[in-house]
Amino acid sequence: MERVRDFVNYAIKFEQAYAGGDWSLIAPCFTEDAAYVVSGSESFAGTHQGRAAILAYFAGVTQAFDKRFDSREVLVIDGPKERDGAMWMRWATIYRLTGAPDLRMEGESTAFFDGARMRRLEDWIPPEYAAATTAYMSEHGAKLR
Repeated sequence: MERVRDFVNYAIKFEQAYAGGDWSLIAPCFTEDAAYVVSGSESFAGTHQGRAAILAYFAGVTQAFDKRFDSREVLVIDGPKERDGAMWMRWATIYRLTGAPDLRMEGESTAFFDGARMRRLEDWIPPEYAAATTAYMSEHGAKLR
């Protein structure tokens, strides 16, 4: 349960960083050489190596995507739970925009730790959610802030 506690601590700090724009809040959650890897869909895939790169990526992607919606809601679908020494969970994020239907994205996160800090965070986003996001942006992207 130690890994779950550490991940929940990170998730709380992530939401605080998202709300206030101070991404240094999550810096203590990662080792200096940590990696953040997104897979499952080519349009979202990428690797961000090093704590500074991870923080910069989160700041940029949330500004360019999440914050353009009126609101977003993060849901835990399954977990978090420990699996083979790592923390795993399934999640969904619902993005809301006035005058458009909700956009739902789902995925899985797996976090590997070195002590209380993540050394690797992996997000898997099924390709169908990337396709739905692309279609949504084509139809409703002009309404985004």
